[in-house]
Amino acid sequence: MNARIRVATVVAAMLMAVFGCRPADPGVVRIVSSLPRTGAAKQQTDSIVRGIRMAIDEAGGQVGPFRVEYLDLDDSTVAAGQWTSEAEAANARRALQDPDVVACIGPLNSGAAKVSMPILNFGDLLMVSPAATAVGLTKPGLGEPGEPEVYRPVGRINFVRVVPADDLQGPLSADWARRRGIRKVYVLDDGQVYGKGIADLFADRCREIGIEVLGHDAIDARAQEFKSLMARIKSSQPDLVYFGGTVQSKGGQLAKDMFSADIDAVLLVPDGCQAQAFIDSAGAAVLDGRCFVTFGGLPPERLTGKGAAFVDRYRREWGESPDGYAVYGYEAAGVVLRAIRDAGVKDRLAITSAALAISDYDGALGHWGFDENGDTTLGVLTVSVVREGRFEFAETITTSDMAAESPAE
Repeated sequence: MNARIRVATVVAAMLMAVFGCRPADPGVVRIVSSLPRTGAAKQQTDSIVRGIRMAIDEAGGQVGPFRVEYLDLDDSTVAAGQWTSEAEAANARRALQDPDVVACIGPLNSGAAKVSMPILNFGDLLMVSPAATAVGLTKPGLGEPGEPEVYRPVGRINFVRVVPADDLQGPLSADWARRRGIRKVYVLDDGQVYGKGIADLFADRCREIGIEVLGHDAIDARAQEFKSLMARIKSSQPDLVYFGGTVQSKGGQLAKDMFSADIDAVLLVPDGCQAQAFIDSAGAAVLDGRCFVTFGGLPPERLTGKGAAFVDRYRREWGESPDGYAVYGYEAAGVVLRAIRDAGVKDRLAITSAALAISDYDGALGHWGFDENGDTTLGVLTVSVVREGRFEFAETITTSDMAAESPAE
């Protein structure tokens, strides 16, 4: 267990001792979310919060005998312009010490999850993430040594996610590239938990299926521009440039500099870049038809049944179409409400156990459940292309498609 997590665990224990005897309201269950509400990710988290509120409103603000309250917490700061470890830890401690809080929706970022997971685990407080996708958060043997056990100081799982993890998105992205005839790629990442993790998975799969990886570099997300890097990449003549990162870690600037350098290649980015801020930063014209983005699950316009009903209601209430993050926020809140109802008691461990037992959820994303690690059983990846200043659906690829790809001889 690293020093940061040891400290978080000790602090959580102290808080439980100090605040554990505070009186709770027996008729209230409180749900909090911890998301970056300031900076480049605000568009994404606005849609998540809207989805959460819609799920609670549809339930009439009531689940079983309990009145549902919702608290929207910010894990970012104005100074940083993105999430910070201090803000995420503070939100986790606040949730833990509030006896009425029974679940936390979030975080958005996998790095933030590493901060709050051990804190909330100490209180068996349910975490449902709509977006954190790093494999080490849940999957034994796929992340760093000691993961995911290091995030479970009490030895029990309390973290689940409604979004597919990166061991789906990274490899399937490579399979998609091969099907497009890509033979040489240059891989970049932002050096962060999510970005590096998904870029590594993409690169590993490329090598497995015979795509040449010309290079793999980590960018400095604090840099103002990447022109010299792009000059070097151009000389290697890739068919595709892959960036593992987010809007917050300069994805838009990187894309702008890539196409300004007249690199004759397509750009492929993961779901962390699927925000209008990415297009605005790079410039819609330079991205048009040359930039593709992957996202776990179906896009809102392809949803049916409850998903289509959610999309219609979202459009009526907000005057615009939802993005994929809105659907995941809605689904995460629905899981929390289902777990509270199934548990039937205001007890954190009982509610967390009820969530982990969900194997037959019928929601906006279709029929799915959680596996033994707390991961969704959904296995679909959407590929969209930037066209005329927006993300336009291109195709889907599934785990069965991946199985059909034969490794290089």
